[in-house]
Amino acid sequence: MRRFTAQRPPEQQRCELCGRPVADDDHRHLVDTEQRALACACTPCALLFSRPGAAGGRFRTVPDRYLSDPAHTLDDTAWELLQIPVGVAFFFRNAALDRLVALYPSPAGATESELDPSTWQTVLGGSRLARLLEPDVEALLLHREHGSTECHLVPVDVCYELVGRMRLLWQGFDGGAEARAALAEFFAQVRQRARAAGEAEPS
Repeated sequence: MRRFTAQRPPEQQRCELCGRPVADDDHRHLVDTEQRALACACTPCALLFSRPGAAGGRFRTVPDRYLSDPAHTLDDTAWELLQIPVGVAFFFRNAALDRLVALYPSPAGATESELDPSTWQTVLGGSRLARLLEPDVEALLLHREHGSTECHLVPVDVCYELVGRMRLLWQGFDGGAEARAALAEFFAQVRQRARAAGEAEPS
């Protein structure tokens, strides 16, 4: 019976393209633009698909840049137009649909907003970060708290990572203390990594 009750070691992650084992420090993600899904990849495969048009454009490597624009603010009226029922949402441009798609975390996972996309475009489309946004692989991540909203440009995979954490920790109507603590830690890390839009790339 011991072999059934003993804790099993975590399953080794593998690159979904070449099958090679992937260590934590070698773990990248690709966006499958046809399936609208993330795929795990090793660094060599990720570099292969970082070139524009590789594989006919089906797979795109998720970059690792984090940007902020302190000059961009959303007032109460703009936030209410978005009709997001929680204080966190992320927006990415779907290249196939040629429009912004909005999602927010919930106990059920990533929930897509049914708001007219033209409204999101009105509120966010003219911002500096929106103009820099790479379709499919990057997202505008918004966090509304205490009457103010912060906006960052981040890799799209970290948004889904946040959704997974919130789904795991969510309790009650507002998420609970543990979920709020995890959310605060997540955004602290984002702020630490983000550089202001327009700054030179680190050498």
